[in-house]
Amino acid sequence: MPSGVLGALVERVSTRPDGPLHVTWLVAESPRISLGRVRLCWEPASLAGWDVTAHLGLATAEVHLASWPAAPDDWPSLVRPTLHEVLGLSAALAVATAALALSNRLAQV
Repeated sequence: MPSGVLGALVERVSTRPDGPLHVTWLVAESPRISLGRVRLCWEPASLAGWDVTAHLGLATAEVHLASWPAAPDDWPSLVRPTLHEVLGLSAALAVATAALALSNRLAQV
């Protein structure tokens, strides 16, 4: 991780099992993450590997999504399936919310 960086905002997750995570680095004073976004933070574990945490942005708060304590050096491949599923679910919920809002507006016409 570059110096002065607290974590990373997940931009995209490859659909391939061994695919990359596309991220934007976050500085220490980053604002709260927005709806449907995932922030990753990691630090060296006490014995070996990395302590990795993920937080999910909701409409009014951020919630702890997952933790991977003492994850091995290839931890991005370990967290990728969870991130892929959560981002897909979040996108589906956004579409469903927009469709419901449109349906409600059309019903009022």
